[in-house]
Amino acid sequence: MVMKAFVLLAIFAEASAKSCAPNKADVILVFCYPKTIITKIPECPYGWEVHQLALGGLCYNGVHEGGYYQFVIPDLSPKNKSYCGTQSEYKPPIYHFYNHIVSNDSTVIVKNQPVNYSFSCTYHSTYLVNQAAFDQRVATVHVKNGSMGTFESQLSLNFYTNAKFSTKKEAPFVLETSEIGSDLFAGVEAKGLSIRFKVVLNSCWATPSADFMYPLQWQLINKGCPTDETVLVHENGKDHRATFQFNAFRFQNIPKLSKVWLHCETFICDSEKLSCPVTCDKRKRLLRDQTGGVLVVELSLRSKRLCFPNDVLHHLIMMLGICAIL
Repeated sequence: MVMKAFVLLAIFAEASAKSCAPNKADVILVFCYPKTIITKIPECPYGWEVHQLALGGLCYNGVHEGGYYQFVIPDLSPKNKSYCGTQSEYKPPIYHFYNHIVSNDSTVIVKNQPVNYSFSCTYHSTYLVNQAAFDQRVATVHVKNGSMGTFESQLSLNFYTNAKFSTKKEAPFVLETSEIGSDLFAGVEAKGLSIRFKVVLNSCWATPSADFMYPLQWQLINKGCPTDETVLVHENGKDHRATFQFNAFRFQNIPKLSKVWLHCETFICDSEKLSCPVTCDKRKRLLRDQTGGVLVVELSLRSKRLCFPNDVLHHLIMMLGICAIL
């Protein structure tokens, strides 16, 4: 008798696992990550089982996940350019990725209502970040129950110890006035993005204030190219990081302990849609102009009580090509 009860319980459990009450799914959950898109629909929508639903009408890769059927697009830049029917388009400055989940049954007749869940993720390519980059930590930001994604938190503006750009330098850091004219190495880096996206520096400039629109500015990069021979752009639009170097300087008539804020306007470029590498020919950029977000970092200049006559100091700054007049 006990054995029969166990058999009946097993049969009941198996039947329950195979079927569930239809759940009308008018709303789906979309998680837009910088590299991955995850879509969830309530379990048993309109009576369909997970093995009867196909991502893009091609891939039966849904799984049970906490009362939902979950479908994952693992990478926005797959080798075959389209993962399970995922499509993309670029309408400056927005990237759109979209797909759908459809019901499919090979039986002769179908008694369940057909469904087609369309979803999309939208990513801006430009961002305005106007705080100093004291913290180099990078976090992932995503939007639940929506279709808006962001690359913003994947970007960081960093300083490096040398032209190899292999070792980061903590910011902000202090430069002695005797180090004016020495090389500084900087770059904007993206982490956790699909390999199809490249970082492009549109412009970089310095101010004595955290305000990137401060009227006193010194331009370093304009339209992706150096503004003078003291600035060298190493990579721009070729990889997940854009790097450059410039000579250390200070603004005139600023107190001895002064801060220089570096601002970079950046653009996330889709290498599958655009030609991303920036080529500079006589300080002209071949990539069409883009407007972007501003990443900011600060450094400090400290005097060692070095005193120069005004004309000598003025001559020194002019030789460095970095004279800024208040």
